[in-house]
Amino acid sequence: MVLAVDVSSWLRLDAGTMPDRSFCPTYGRANAKHQMMPGRPYSVVVDLESGRTSWSALLDAVRLTPSADTAATTAQVREIIERLIGAGRRAEGDPEILIVLDAGYDAPPTAHLLYGLPVQVLGRLRSYRVVRRATPPRIYDPKGGRPPKHGGAFVFGDPAAWG
Repeated sequence: MVLAVDVSSWLRLDAGTMPDRSFCPTYGRANAKHQMMPGRPYSVVVDLESGRTSWSALLDAVRLTPSADTAATTAQVREIIERLIGAGRRAEGDPEILIVLDAGYDAPPTAHLLYGLPVQVLGRLRSYRVVRRATPPRIYDPKGGRPPKHGGAFVFGDPAAWG
């Protein structure tokens, strides 16, 4: 079973004073400009079909408040998984449920908050993201100076940095 999580916005251009509104990013509107429009974002969880198809089953949609964070979406996913297990959609010995996240989500905190459930979390990272390698072992330098805090950069978008 593969569940995909994403945010979809319901734009309300005429509701500038709507309570609990958020400003939702839009792309390609009004002369292909990126704009922030008033609206309501919804966290959507779908069950993806296997094989070469674009069909998916909508499992849940929750309106996010302006102060919502990773914990709100994680609570939604946890509730859905517990409902699926309770309904018999996953039996003991079945493969773990794969949770697919877009680049806007942090996969490590989501995996931590879903600890104890039979899930694997897969998150997409942006190509400009930089991760540091482990700090190299400290070697005595007769010139002195402070030892490095971080190792070399692992740049996702640069194959030469992969090593």
